[in-house]
Formats: sequence, structure tokens, C-alpha cells
Amino acid sequence: MILGMSLSTFTSVHVILSLVGIFAGFVVLFAMFGSHTLPGWTGIFLVTTILTSVTGYFFPVDKILPSHIVGAISLVALAVAVSAYYRYRVGGSWRWIYVVTAIVALYLNVFVAIVQAFAKIPFLHSIAATQSDPPFVVAQIVVLVVFIVLGVIAVRSFHPRAAAPELRAA
Repeated sequence: MILGMSLSTFTSVHVILSLVGIFAGFVVLFAMFGSHTLPGWTGIFLVTTILTSVTGYFFPVDKILPSHIVGAISLVALAVAVSAYYRYRVGGSWRWIYVVTAIVALYLNVFVAIVQAFAKIPFLHSIAATQSDPPFVVAQIVVLVVFIVLGVIAVRSFHPRAAAPELRAA
């Protein structure tokens, strides 16, 4: 039992949080291209992505795994993104800092989803049983390049009005 749930139920909750975070993250990312902040979607993205990283630490393991390190990096990026968005209202340098840290957190969530897909989906596992097999490496490199390109576009495109109305009321 984890937090009063069976391991299976807890795993399902963790996966659902992750998928909601990824979906909301892409909504937020593409909104950045038009300089939109989308407070509701941003809140969903940040909260579910934080919860995804936090719940990852509740799985029963005997040692620190690479997923724990990725989770820690994600939580640091998310702490900065939350601060840049809610405290500094994406003003000045906090604009690009928010964009970069939010995209890093989204990328890390997608990175782990790909790792899990290759581990759990029989077809993917059959073509790349380890994280060093070419199909896995190529998939991760392609996703990384896509995120770098999207990140550069977002940093260049995201210029919300100073203290946008939806960010003023706090």
C-alpha cells in the first residue's frame, strides 16, 4: 500500500498525473508561441508535473535510481518556473527563465514517458530492450532536438504584456 492505495492503483494515479501534465504542458508550450499565459492550463501543468515527480519517490525501491535524479532535476526546474510565473509574473529576465524551466520540466516528463514506453510496451521493448539500443537512443535524441527547437521558438515568441491581466490579480 502506498498512500492508502494498492501499488497498481498508485501506479495508475502516477501515470495519469504524468499524462495530464504532458498534455497540459504542450498546451502551455504552444500558447507561448502566441505570447499567451493561459493561467488555468499553466496551473494544471505545473501542479500535475510537480505531483508526478513527487509521487515517483513513493515507489518502493532499495536504492536511488536514475528516475529519482530526473525527478529531482525536474522539481528544481519546476520550483524556478513556479517562482518565475507566480512571484515574478514572467517580468524581465523571468520571462525566458520561466519558458526554459517549464520546457525543461515538460521535456523530462516526456523523457521518462519514453523510457517507460520502451520498458512496458511489448513492441517497443522488443526493438530496444535496453536504454542503449539504437531505436531508444534515436527516439530520445529526436525528442531532445524537437524540444530544443520548440524551446528556442518559445523563448523568442513569448512576450506577454508586462504584468498581463491574468497575472496581476495575486
